[in-house]
Amino acid sequence: MASSTKQRGGQPSKKAPPAPLSQSDELGQLLKDTDSRPTSEWDYKAALTVITGLAFLTRFWGIGHPDEVVFDEVHFGKFASYYLQRTYFFDVHPPFGKLLFALMGWFVGYDGHFLFDNIGDSYIANNVPYVAFRALPALLGALTVSTVFLIMWESGYTLPAAIVAAGLVLFDNAHIGQTRLILLDATLVFAMSISVLSYVRFYKLRYQPFSRKWWKWLLLTGVALSCVISTKYVGVFTFLTIGSAVAIDLWGLLDIHRPNGALTLPEFGKHFMARVFGLILVPFFFYLFWFQVHFSILTRSGPGDDFMSPEFQETLSDNVMTSQSVTIDYYDSIVIRHKETKTYLHSHPDRYPLRYEDGRVSSQGQQVTGYPFNDTNNHWQIIPTNPVSEVDRTSRPVKSGDIIKLRHVGTDTFLLSHDVASPYYPTNQEFTTVSPADADGERHNDTLFELKIENAKQDQEFKSMSGHFKLIHHPTKVAMWTHTKPLPEWAFKQAEINGNKNVQQSSNIWYVDEIPTLPADSDRVSKEPKKIKHVPFLMKYFELQRAIFFHNNALTSSHPYASQPVQWPFLLRGVSFWTQNDTRQQIYFLGNPIGWWLASSLLAVFAGIIGADQLSQRRGIDSLEELWGPGTRSRLYNSTGFFFLCWAAHYLPFYLMGRQLFLHHYLPAHLASALVSGALLEFIFNVDPIELIEPQQGGNAVEDKKGNGSARETHQRHLMAKQRMAGQSLLALWGAVGVVMAIVIGGWWFFLPLTYGKPGLNAEQVIARKWLGYDLHFAK
Repeated sequence: MASSTKQRGGQPSKKAPPAPLSQSDELGQLLKDTDSRPTSEWDYKAALTVITGLAFLTRFWGIGHPDEVVFDEVHFGKFASYYLQRTYFFDVHPPFGKLLFALMGWFVGYDGHFLFDNIGDSYIANNVPYVAFRALPALLGALTVSTVFLIMWESGYTLPAAIVAAGLVLFDNAHIGQTRLILLDATLVFAMSISVLSYVRFYKLRYQPFSRKWWKWLLLTGVALSCVISTKYVGVFTFLTIGSAVAIDLWGLLDIHRPNGALTLPEFGKHFMARVFGLILVPFFFYLFWFQVHFSILTRSGPGDDFMSPEFQETLSDNVMTSQSVTIDYYDSIVIRHKETKTYLHSHPDRYPLRYEDGRVSSQGQQVTGYPFNDTNNHWQIIPTNPVSEVDRTSRPVKSGDIIKLRHVGTDTFLLSHDVASPYYPTNQEFTTVSPADADGERHNDTLFELKIENAKQDQEFKSMSGHFKLIHHPTKVAMWTHTKPLPEWAFKQAEINGNKNVQQSSNIWYVDEIPTLPADSDRVSKEPKKIKHVPFLMKYFELQRAIFFHNNALTSSHPYASQPVQWPFLLRGVSFWTQNDTRQQIYFLGNPIGWWLASSLLAVFAGIIGADQLSQRRGIDSLEELWGPGTRSRLYNSTGFFFLCWAAHYLPFYLMGRQLFLHHYLPAHLASALVSGALLEFIFNVDPIELIEPQQGGNAVEDKKGNGSARETHQRHLMAKQRMAGQSLLALWGAVGVVMAIVIGGWWFFLPLTYGKPGLNAEQVIARKWLGYDLHFAK
């Protein structure tokens, strides 16, 4: 192919193609290649030792400051205490990372007496081994830096490239700040980096399929992936990264025109099923295992009870709901409470206004609202559809599926819903009350409601506390519902009650909080202590999963330090973790701006190089191969491209999320951008072309250890950087690395007081660090 682009460093010498080798010759060549590998890469090992030491120093220095609860330590420290007390709690994250904190507390003999209630609470005064808790993420954060270096080393990059990639994480203020506190992100990022490293090691063994080492690194990749997703659900992005790479690899194995020989379909099936087992089934079973540990430890009733069903709560000891539940009979007066908002079903003599602010007309009926406090206007008497006189009344329990009426005791009116729009929701029905005469007359049908207990068995009795139910309007099939937005002044800022047409919505659930008319000496009150019930693990697991995903998606409220994904690569804002007015000290979660801007710029450069290469190939020009030598494109696309894929998979999905987002969500993507940066600097400053070591041609298929000839791939050893770039000058690359690291270290040092929380800064020093208008404290 003719081209006007000249090759840097002159034309390579033309070599005759190698003569075909016999099978014995090829095996001998493989042994010779193996023996020719460098016996020692002392410079890499020395650099790894220094970098690891610096990682431990930067993560552990001053880790005892501040000796107070900081930011989200109020959550994850509390959860560790709950584990140690075996008290059930609810959280939107899987249990693995929290279990590690509990394990650390158990190691040091902590009993979980402190509940981390408020930011600023003293650890010293409450005798909490907080340094031990913080040491866990610091350890994992330090090892993450070493893992980044190993990823570059195992991927065959030069020492300066590995130093840059590791240095961008080592001297990053965000990674340091997040790994010095009782938070989950250190576990998440470390497990993510181990997943990438393990997959790189597995991929290097692709010409030795089904060998012991091949299986070892495949399974280690799966275990690491399970740790990622068992810490936070954003770990699914690491699955997306590895899964995409595996899909591309399998697509290549399926190609009948593979340079190394086609696989038969049974052979391809073995490859496919091995990856399914190692990268899907193994992670899933480990993921389930941590939930089993979670349920096995948390056996006592606690603050998480309210998030779970009555059946689930009956598996917990000391549960108030099960110990205080009482069967409800007809003509009992009950207090009804909404499960999510905890507001009481309430009514008072005031009426809806004739017109609302948007011009819609109401029924001007008596207001039915949600009230946050318990009083007598929350009392409702449960009436059967065919009332009987007081003389003929006998104890008859209410059951699931019964059609009932609810009489408001305070105003002697009956609950009703009808085809009139509610105050806030034009599509939802108004709830009001009518007089007994109307309820027994022409409005009778509108006062009928079906009582549907959640997950009820046939003829299940209705009980207080444990009987979670939906109240369905019988004629129109809408469910009684409320929400958090208060009504205007005409309703005294109380909550709106309306009829929700989406009957399946989980926020339609209510329960009976108490039975005011029940005598203290009633036979229904006196009962034997209930035994703890057993619910199968999978039922508990699926119920918890539903609750987690529901509440995760509900995290949409605003937060003063929330940010958007478009802001993260440019580090436009951070998060205030902790302040102390007396000393003017503060911890402000912020990355190293120099390092982040450099990494983001190189991501753009990489995308530009790939785009330019695609365009040049469309015009018949092979610039990459001519300027940088044979094999450059393959390495740029497959290795650096894999790192870029890792960044995109851990960053772009956040644009699809509607929940609260913070800067720490970008940390896994930032680590991937550091890998891209190291790889791309090597590419840019590689002055001399690299010659590709050709695979042996013409050889027969090499049999595997069992001699069955299934290892059809031509065996090639993975070239390390010293072999790949033998005789090349790295002076330009070392010079670039020196400049980059000097600037990055300078940025780290400048923002260090905001990361470590000391020393305190005066107003002038704070203002000097507000580079992009960061909302720092003590700027005055």
